[in-house]
Amino acid sequence: MKTALIIAGIIALVLAVLGLFLPLLPTTPFLLLASACFARGSDRLHRWLLGHGVFGAYLRSYEEGKGIPLRAKIVAISLLWASMSVSIAMVGHVALRLLLGVIGLAVTVYLWKFVPTRLPAPVR
Repeated sequence: MKTALIIAGIIALVLAVLGLFLPLLPTTPFLLLASACFARGSDRLHRWLLGHGVFGAYLRSYEEGKGIPLRAKIVAISLLWASMSVSIAMVGHVALRLLLGVIGLAVTVYLWKFVPTRLPAPVR
């Protein structure tokens, strides 16, 4: 089982990295999936990911329950709907369009209501 989790984590991490460069591929969900898979499959890989220079601080904040910055939420939801709009326009079948819309709405609600928003520290 641990091997399957490690493989799934590696695939999710590759997709997250690709999502940095491809506008239709979301980064955050794949990054969170990779972290979850590594947390259950390999302590070493999970520690490596949490210590990563690009992704580490973001993941640590999320896993510690501090949430993600408001700006990150807005960018994630905006990119989600930009990519969903393109996907919905490209799909010809009405049922698939509806499914994409429902998935987009569910992800939006999850990010907005259930993922804590990390506010900036007060300026002194």
